Amino acid sequence: MANKNILFIEPGYKNKYPPLGLMKIASYHGKYGKKDNLTFIKGEDRKVLSRAWDRIYVTSLFSFEWKNISKSIDFALEVAQGQASKVFAGGIAVSLMHQAFLDETKWRGVRFIKGLLKKSPSESMQLDEFEGELYADDHSKFPIEDHIPDYEILDQIDYTYPVADAYFAYASRGCTRKCSFCGVPKLEGGLYETPSLSTIVDGIKERHGEKKDLILMDNNVVASPKFHDIIKEIVDLGFTPGAKLKRDGKTYKRRVDFNQGVDARILCKDPGFLEEMAKIGIKPLRIAFDHVGLKKQYEQSVRYAAKVGLVDLSNYMLYNFHDTPADLYERMRINIDLNEELNTKIFSFPMRYQPTDRKDRGFVGAKWNRYQLRSMQIILQATHGVVSGAPKFFKHAFGGDASEFEELLLRPTHYTFHREWYEKMEGKEQYLDYRNQLEDLADGDIEELKEVLSDYWPSKFEQLKTRKLSKRVKEIFMHYRPLPAEESAEISKMQKQQKAELAFQNPNLNDEERVEDAGLDQDANLADRIMTLNANTIVDRIQTRAAG
Repeated sequence: MANKNILFIEPGYKNKYPPLGLMKIASYHGKYGKKDNLTFIKGEDRKVLSRAWDRIYVTSLFSFEWKNISKSIDFALEVAQGQASKVFAGGIAVSLMHQAFLDETKWRGVRFIKGLLKKSPSESMQLDEFEGELYADDHSKFPIEDHIPDYEILDQIDYTYPVADAYFAYASRGCTRKCSFCGVPKLEGGLYETPSLSTIVDGIKERHGEKKDLILMDNNVVASPKFHDIIKEIVDLGFTPGAKLKRDGKTYKRRVDFNQGVDARILCKDPGFLEEMAKIGIKPLRIAFDHVGLKKQYEQSVRYAAKVGLVDLSNYMLYNFHDTPADLYERMRINIDLNEELNTKIFSFPMRYQPTDRKDRGFVGAKWNRYQLRSMQIILQATHGVVSGAPKFFKHAFGGDASEFEELLLRPTHYTFHREWYEKMEGKEQYLDYRNQLEDLADGDIEELKEVLSDYWPSKFEQLKTRKLSKRVKEIFMHYRPLPAEESAEISKMQKQQKAELAFQNPNLNDEERVEDAGLDQDANLADRIMTLNANTIVDRIQTRAAG
């Protein structure tokens, strides 16, 4: 039954890592398995429409990529000429939102695979032997999940993954925790063992050549009872501090990355965990700091790390969940203080929380509002998604204290986007007028302003003419008018001409050291979109009411 035509589709979203699940399925079908003909596309490549396919696989990543995932499933059905039984979809979003995919009537007949492919190929793929489906008789005890990933399919697309020259593997799966914001308990369940790390790495090396880095996708590796064995295995594989790879006449510095982060609640209990990690070439060491309640455990973990020489650190900072803006600020501030005290280099990546079953990024936590989230996104775009460890950088980007940070989140969009112009250049007078008006607001006025800004997207400001507002709020609201595109472009031009020293410098982190998704690409033109709305008429109407 070899030489079947198998198509693999990854939706057209931007992602840091190649699709490991598809790579394992490709290994099952490819020259080391069923010896089928494999084709891999990203997005909707219509060239594949001219060919008959025996099976089509679609992967999925984050649930908020619903639109892109949907396009790929629709396209897969078009490629299959309506034969839904040939289309299989799986991955993170499909697993976490399984029922939502099943409920789409246009996708009836598509096989939506939930969770990992840990059972026999036939059972994992929901194949019906009585229907004579392709490989329905494969009851092998060697699951697809344990296959060596096929790197060769990546050569078939033009897309460049920021991290590709690496051994991608798991030393453990699942997690001991059941954090309500996390999808791992639903995807993988509790902690369990995986095949030997050496077996996976050696297999990749044999089939696809030696890779520079070792990227481990474990969800909570320090919780594994085999943690010490895992570290020893990494050392035996040659990924020690300062390790280098010589390949094609060039020398590359190697690194290890537990990309999902390590658990401070475990690290803080015993310095031995960090002593073990110091034996491997880990860079950066990622320690999760999901809420301010972990302050004590997090700080202790960082101190242990610094003591054993692990000074290149990074962390994810979840916000928009149960936290307040002040909570987020405190966590960011802690890293600045630790950097100064311990001479560490901690880079933080604030990650906006989105429910694991939501189809977009529109969720607003109970202690945040829409305007604050938009403002935070604009600040992060300016800082390239990174909270730098430099005190001066941090203070200017996020404020000198929590109250200044909250003021930044309340600031008119163009005052944030063109910050240098309004704080130091020709726009200074206008900005000072805004600050003076802001200081004159009573607490009730500020709350009213926050409510209005959160309720009305700039394109809906016209609706304010029918809303009763206090006089002071109406007056300060003039500063929030969307800036016409021409004016915004002119400000940018003049800043450049005057060679203004921009406050936000690129921290020059390698893409490899960044996080999978911070939402920056999705909202890359957020500020521009807001400011392109010419609202002169709207402003006139509001001004008229403010004068009354």
